[in-house]
Amino acid sequence: MCLGIPGRIMEIYDMNGARMGKVDFNGIEKEVCLAYLPDIAVGDYTIVHVGFAITRLDEQSALETLELFHNLGLLDEELNASAETLP
Repeated sequence: MCLGIPGRIMEIYDMNGARMGKVDFNGIEKEVCLAYLPDIAVGDYTIVHVGFAITRLDEQSALETLELFHNLGLLDEELNASAETLP
């Protein structure tokens, strides 16, 4: 399964000309491409699908969705199936 997972932007940086960020998914941090959302900022929530931030999301919706995914056991499954966690 490949769900779009909500996460909070923790850091934004340039990687060889690509706008990238560190995103926190309920305690698990991943590197994500932010190229599709040029106006997103640190502290904003986004939906991430296959390593790309695809839309901005309000905090309440993000937290509700994260809780639902966690309760269904989908959060760990989805995040462990994707890229490795950042140190």
